[in-house]
Amino acid sequence: MSALHLDTSNFDSTLADTELPVLVDFHAEWCGPCKMLGPVVEQIASEKEGEALVAKVDIDAARELATRYRITSVPTLMVFKGGEPVSTARGVQTKAAIEAMIQEAAAG
Repeated sequence: MSALHLDTSNFDSTLADTELPVLVDFHAEWCGPCKMLGPVVEQIASEKEGEALVAKVDIDAARELATRYRITSVPTLMVFKGGEPVSTARGVQTKAAIEAMIQEAAAG
């Protein structure tokens, strides 16, 4: 499974409809580091299927979400549990660091 693409029309309902941790990659098309992180996020999406949802939000297409979650730099990764953000990491992260964020949310 690949990462879901969320925007203001489906973000809240997607988060509300799952008990799983949700990793959200806030990114932008023009962002070089985001392009580096993209394949890692997609790999986690396929490996964590059934354990976590993985989603991407283009901050230019979903400015309301970027404002709501105070996204001031991209990439920003946030893990949500029960519809609420539980952890945030800015900048390019290692696959292990991202998986640790998901595991922490799943355990918490």
